Amino acid sequence: MGGVTPLVEARGLAVGHGGRTILSGVGLSLHHGRILCLLGPNGVGKTTLFRTLLGLLPPLGGEVLLGGSPLAGLGRSQVAQRLAYVPQSLATPFAWRALDLVLMGAATRLGPFARPGPAETARAEAALALLGIGDLATAEITRLSGGQRQMVLLARAIAQGAEAIAMDEPTASLDFANRIRVGKAIRGLAARGLGVLMCTHDPDQAAELGDEALLIERGGVLAAGPVAEVMTAARLTRLYDIPVRREALPEGRLHFSGPSD
Repeated sequence: MGGVTPLVEARGLAVGHGGRTILSGVGLSLHHGRILCLLGPNGVGKTTLFRTLLGLLPPLGGEVLLGGSPLAGLGRSQVAQRLAYVPQSLATPFAWRALDLVLMGAATRLGPFARPGPAETARAEAALALLGIGDLATAEITRLSGGQRQMVLLARAIAQGAEAIAMDEPTASLDFANRIRVGKAIRGLAARGLGVLMCTHDPDQAAELGDEALLIERGGVLAAGPVAEVMTAARLTRLYDIPVRREALPEGRLHFSGPSD
């Protein structure tokens, strides 16, 4: 990808909170049409890293750039126009319609007191249609299944108009069928040229969806690069502190298993 400005870039990044550094020396580059998967055990700082990349926490060292611009010099609306966020799940007592929730993404380009108009509504409807869930537009979000909610959150990120999307374990709480549906939608976003930064606990999912992987251990990065090169049995054994076996399946996919499989 030489010579192409990354959508999201971290250079020598140190992250933490309360003045305590959790990760240091983190480097990553996310490009158009690529899926970068972050893997690592609980408690190593993946969420803190995400919050720093989104500008919600200040870096303790190094820098973050969005579209080549230093994150530190961007306002919240400018960040939102470059990087959208999809949380692991949505828990809300408010019975918003799905279209209303997606409109929140479409409205990020408006001023603080502006109301969404026809252009924003059209953008929100197009995002729902792109994911094949246009029929959910008038459904109350509290009545949707977990998989449907996650697709609506994806639509909100698309409507935001950012070229990069950060996803924090987007399929963690979903059943098998919905994991497949959301995974297909994520691949479709990359095929349309968006860059996807995705945190996952599932090495199989990272191998299936990801182009690159970033393995995070306590203190920093264990390895980074193309999935097939980075995700070795030895590295995953070290990362998760259990014996991990890697297999190449006949269709070319990688499969990882632990000692109890």
